[in-house]
Amino acid sequence: MNDTSPDSTEHEPDRTEQDLREALEALAGGVHPAPDAYRTARGDWVRRERRRRLVLAVLIAVVFTLATLIGLWVLNQAPSEPGVIFSGTGSHFTSNGVAGVPG
Repeated sequence: MNDTSPDSTEHEPDRTEQDLREALEALAGGVHPAPDAYRTARGDWVRRERRRRLVLAVLIAVVFTLATLIGLWVLNQAPSEPGVIFSGTGSHFTSNGVAGVPG
């Protein structure tokens, strides 16, 4: 039947832990890393880093180009006739460049 004595329940967790430790050590003992694992991992990391920098540089170039084109387009949309600020109510320049009085 079931043994419920204090001695058997106190040592059971230690036994389970020991069995688990032995099984994991046996499993880990059979694992051997590839000889060039570090070189491969570092190469992958360098490749990703290079690609990240390239994508960032292209993104910066695209944003700069778009901002420049939008700015030029906005400046080109400005009306060519004088606006309210330059309505001609002040002094006028004559054809020889001398300021004259309106009227």
